[in-house]
Amino acid sequence: MADTMKCAVLHGVGDVRIEERPVPVPGSGEVLIKIMRVGVCGSDVHYFTHGRIGDFVITDPLVLGHECAGMIQATGPDTGRFQPGDRVAVEPGSTCRTCFYCKSGSYNLCGDVAFMGTPPVDGAFCEYVVWPEDFVFALPDAMTFEDGAMMEPLVCGLWAVHRGGVKTGDCVAVFGSGPIGLLALQAAKVAGAATLIAVDIDEFRLDFARKIGATHTVNDRDGNALEQVLEISRQVRPDFPECVGVDVAFETAGAIPTTRNTLAATRRGGVAVLVGLPPEPMVELDIVEAASKEIDIRGMFRYANRYPTGIALTLEGRVDVRSLVTHRFPLDAVRDALEFADTNKASSMKVMVEVG
Repeated sequence: MADTMKCAVLHGVGDVRIEERPVPVPGSGEVLIKIMRVGVCGSDVHYFTHGRIGDFVITDPLVLGHECAGMIQATGPDTGRFQPGDRVAVEPGSTCRTCFYCKSGSYNLCGDVAFMGTPPVDGAFCEYVVWPEDFVFALPDAMTFEDGAMMEPLVCGLWAVHRGGVKTGDCVAVFGSGPIGLLALQAAKVAGAATLIAVDIDEFRLDFARKIGATHTVNDRDGNALEQVLEISRQVRPDFPECVGVDVAFETAGAIPTTRNTLAATRRGGVAVLVGLPPEPMVELDIVEAASKEIDIRGMFRYANRYPTGIALTLEGRVDVRSLVTHRFPLDAVRDALEFADTNKASSMKVMVEVG
């Protein structure tokens, strides 16, 4: 194995350079992973186009990428679960393991998180990554490296459905039919939801929604999605005309109009889950209506303890992650991949970087 590796490094807005860096050496409890596939996430695109997400600002050169899978190359001291050659999916957030939140099972809320591709932690748009063995999971032979890289967005969808408390027979609406939205839709179906409404402004994405199990699709290009979602909910419960709205609504687009629609589409006593993050933190919402309807407004931050579930559901064929990958780029073309994902949302779903 060579002593250096190729990395795609973000130096500033739109400035990605291919550089050589030393191959990292695994320390205690760590493994060296030869990266094979990395998905392009909306957060990667946001750093590429804006140089920041909220308080996380690109001040030093950074390797982006966190939706990844690969092969164990070497192991450090105090490891034992993996051997060189093992195929793995990588959970890209590593926590302290000792704080209140870690010990209570909500380690996604740990205040000491190292997350790939988020300043100041380098990510996976490179040939090798060292990562704690605790956050690495075996990839079954029947699953591809692309499947493994898709586990990260899948577990986001699984966590959203967990936060929403979706139950058998529920009527749910997902505002935004990008990868996270469609994976949340599939997770809701697995949880037993009977009515699955997908909302977007692009027919390309709504076609995907229909293929992966949406019972209803709503195009909001004319701005009347809320009325259509409410009408579908009336049809679902014809014996209860007073019960208008969905049981659980998910906002996955990260836009202010869809955030407002998510709250407005939720029935009295229902749950609204805010998955996407709007560009501005201060958003004007009708809180009086939300309070009067006794809506539970729930946020979510990444996920916890969902990788084994995501792998099992994919292996069993109960969710489809493979068809969501529409475009592929080599590591040398990471800049092109980021630009393409940013400017071709109406004709692409998940962009994948082929490293190994």
